[in-house]
Amino acid sequence: MTDRVYPSAKPAAAAANPAFPATKAQLYGATRPTYRPQPHHRRRSKRGCCCTFCFWLILTVLVLLLLIGIAGTVFYLLYRPHRPTFTVTSLKLSYLNLTASSTLNSRFDVTVSATNPNKKILFAYDPTSISILSGDVDVGDGIVPAFLHGKKNTTLIKTSIVSTGSALQSDDASRLKSSMKNKNGLPLEVNLETKVKAKMGKLKTPKVGIRVSCDGIRVNLPSGKKPATASTSNAKCNVDVRFKIWKWTI
Repeated sequence: MTDRVYPSAKPAAAAANPAFPATKAQLYGATRPTYRPQPHHRRRSKRGCCCTFCFWLILTVLVLLLLIGIAGTVFYLLYRPHRPTFTVTSLKLSYLNLTASSTLNSRFDVTVSATNPNKKILFAYDPTSISILSGDVDVGDGIVPAFLHGKKNTTLIKTSIVSTGSALQSDDASRLKSSMKNKNGLPLEVNLETKVKAKMGKLKTPKVGIRVSCDGIRVNLPSGKKPATASTSNAKCNVDVRFKIWKWTI
């Protein structure tokens, strides 16, 4: 009689289970959900905000420029503004002495004609500084008091410019001596510098700087006590408006 061996069911059940100890990947890998990172939209949103800001900024600037252009056009059509004009009508030299120690003594009597061609605009001038140059050498300085320049009006600016004991650099003194010996007369330039604002009824503009340069003037040195009259027929005056923005002058 032979003995039959019946296989046990326990080993089969054990084979179905993983070896012990099981790893975390074996225990949780099948049931753990897969993590998928979501895309970030921060960069796109920042770019969108930046583009929107630039768009509105450009649009605002364009609208402001359009309004300024319209206002300027209306202002021009209403008032037809023109710059004032200046002319040196007379200049007399009483004396011009340069000592051996490069000390200058001089006296000039100057008359400048200022014309306002505007019918609806008057100008208010601050005190005006006047300087007389021969080449690059300053031979006299003076100041004219503030004045009001009426509409369609011509105003004569008269002043005496006296220089007493002004010390010159050796190079300036040499150039001035050479100019004083010129047979065609001593070349002179008259410069005016001031600030002015325009008035149109109750409307006033901010003050702006103006510089007037008049050249083409010649005068012979006086031989006696009588002043010498300069030739001003070829004198030309240029008016430059000077705007100051921060530390720059235009």
